[in-house]
This record gives sequence, C-alpha cells and structure tokens, in this order.
Amino acid sequence: MEKPEFIEAGEIVNTHGVRGQVKMQSWLDSPELLRSFKTLYIGQGRAPMRLLESFVHKGCVIAALEGVEDVNTAMALKGKRVYIRRADAQLPEGSFFLADILGARVVTEDGTELGVLADVLDLPGNRVYVVRGEQEHMIPAVPKFIRNTDVDGGVITVHLIEGM
Repeated sequence: MEKPEFIEAGEIVNTHGVRGQVKMQSWLDSPELLRSFKTLYIGQGRAPMRLLESFVHKGCVIAALEGVEDVNTAMALKGKRVYIRRADAQLPEGSFFLADILGARVVTEDGTELGVLADVLDLPGNRVYVVRGEQEHMIPAVPKFIRNTDVDGGVITVHLIEGM
C-alpha cells in the first residue's frame, strides 16, 4: 500500500492579530509536533510556506508564515487544509501516522476478519479504533487489545473480549 507524500496535518481556522498570523487547528498528536515542521504545505495546491515562528495558544498553533504579512492575506488562508511532507517527519521507532492505517484490515488473533479500520476517535482516556465490517466494533487502541499493527502489510491484529 503506497503511502502518500503529503499528510493532512490540520486546518487554518482563523487569523490572529493584524500582522498576518494564522490560527491552525492541529490534527497531529500535538500542536507541538505541527510546530516542529519548518515548511507547511497549504491548500489543495499544497503551496509550500515556511513557518517563521509559532506558539501554542488554547490548543491551537498561532503561526507566522513567510509571505503572509497582513490580516487580509491571512484571511485568504482561512479554511485551507495544512499538510506536512512525510519525508520531513522524524517519527520515533515503531510509530506511524494514523493516516497510514486507515483502511487497514482488522483481524483477531485467530485470523477472523472483523472488517477495516474506518475511523480513529481521540477520546479523553485513549484512542478508539472504529472497525467496520459485518458489524461495527469499537476497540480501545491500547496494548491489551491491539496486539500488532503491520503498517506496511495493512493489517491490524486485535484481541477481543466478551462484549466487544
């Protein structure tokens, strides 16, 4: 399964101040991870924009982007998706992007096919994998239930308990 060059990382949700800063909602594990990229790619055309400076405020990233120097230019970016280039990411060993496992086959330890990973919910306690097949399963994304994630093979092996 070929991995896309760009990964959706968030959205520009508003402007901030009058000097052209934008407010971005991060879809990555944390706003700090989004801040760690030196270049962001904006909109469907994925126009590269250098991240000049940024800080986190109330869970969002407030950023100054190269070439965006006034509120009108910043306003034109509102509602646009923010992408990162996969090659720019430095993930820890064993980590992966959630986008890389969406659509993966989900099987039990004995090989029973449950369906495909359709969604990942970020809930206060932990993430929950939504698996759609003949029936829908909601499986906490913790080691007790997620036994193996083969990103390259597109298969997630799970352990189910009574009632799941």
